[in-house]
This record gives sequence, structure tokens and C-alpha cells, in this order.
Amino acid sequence: MKDYQATVVKNEEIARGICEITFRLQETAKVRPGQFGAISVGGVHLLRRPIAVCKAEGNEVTFCYQIKGDGTKKLKNVGAGSVLNVLMPLGNGFFVEENEKKVALVGGGVGIFPLVSVVRAYANEKEISSFIGFRNAGAVCALEEFEKSAKFVAVTDDGSFGEKMNSVQAFEKALAEGYRPDVILSCGPTPMLRALKAVAVRENIPCYVSLEERMGCGIGACLVCVCNLTNGARARVCKDGPVFNANEVNL
Repeated sequence: MKDYQATVVKNEEIARGICEITFRLQETAKVRPGQFGAISVGGVHLLRRPIAVCKAEGNEVTFCYQIKGDGTKKLKNVGAGSVLNVLMPLGNGFFVEENEKKVALVGGGVGIFPLVSVVRAYANEKEISSFIGFRNAGAVCALEEFEKSAKFVAVTDDGSFGEKMNSVQAFEKALAEGYRPDVILSCGPTPMLRALKAVAVRENIPCYVSLEERMGCGIGACLVCVCNLTNGARARVCKDGPVFNANEVNL
């Protein structure tokens, strides 16, 4: 983990309400798939914005974010050449075991972006199948990244792009047709993760989920992002996660 003075290379909208920002760091960044950075937008916004890393190539790192509050609205207006503080890499990220040859990625909404880093890291080593869901056609993005998968299905809630279903339903359809992965990696809204966990338990497939929680410090000190584990304990999503075994966390 290091606090970088990162120079903005580009910052552009790639879908309705979704932006992609690329930073140039002073050195090569070593980032695991699923890890994230905490970006300072400055001004009155004292808390950094936790955003998943999509790509890390040499000394350039790319994040994708949704424009929601004042902080991300301000981030959208940051131009090329600007310098921001970026604390990274944070969190544990996704790990794929040697014996896990067939990997299913199930993502929804902005939860697709941590999965981009998985495709980029493992597409040449593993059989990746990606099941990605968007709200509508206007939100569709990053298709070129997921097309590196051996199998790729993109769907929308309203049927304006691909079939009318969510990513969990697309994954279940593949299971019904005989597909069976060795492991499932996922990120998305909690209701989506809850539904996916039920499928994974029913099918007895290992499943790991990256949780989306509000964060303060990003390093485990402030306890804003605490979640409940199934054993009765509590965990810090930023420090102990954001990736958890789905069987070990309450969704």
C-alpha cells in the first residue's frame, strides 16, 4: 500500500453515468485482481472515494466509477494533467487456485469493474465464463474486456441489450444447459449477491463475492464498512475483504 501523487492521463464518460479515469504513477503498480484504490477528490470532501481497479499496466492504473454524489461529480470534472492522491492497492482481491480451471464471473452494475481485472489476469490461464448484467442499453460498457472470456453473456434488466434478465439468471440458464464451473467470482449489489449465494449453495460450487460498502479510511481504522459474518463475528470490508467466501458472510 502506498499513497501516490497520481497524474490523470484521461477521464471520460464511457456509458450513461459511468466514467473511466486513468492515472500515471511514479512506478509500476503491483495490483491483484479485485483490489481497489482510495482516491482523494480534494476540496471539502475529506474522505477518499474507494474505487475498484479495472486495469493496471506498467505505471498506469485505470478505475471506473459511477457518478452518484458530490464527490464523484467533482471527480468527473478532473482533467488530464491534474494530480490527485491515490492510496493503493487496498483489500485482499480475488485468488484463483491452481485446480480451479473453469471460472465463472457474475457481475451486475458497477460490480462488473472489479471483474475486468480478473479477465485480464486469468484469461490466458483459465477458462473464463462471464455473465454480466446492466440496467439498460445506456449502461452497457467494457464489453471489449469481457469478450476476452471463453464464454461471454451480457444481459439487461429491461431487455434493451441482450436477453431480458439479470446476471444471476443468465448464469442459472447456463447451469441448466450443462455448464458447471469450478469456482464463482462475483461483485454487484447485495440482492444480486444474495441470490447468487443461494444458487452456489444449491449447486455446491465455491463462491467468492466482493462486497460494495461505504468506506471511510479504506485501511480498517474507522470501522465504517463493517459487515457481519455467519459465525457471529464482524469484519472490515476494506481490510479483511472486500472479497469474502460467500458462505462466510451474511448477505
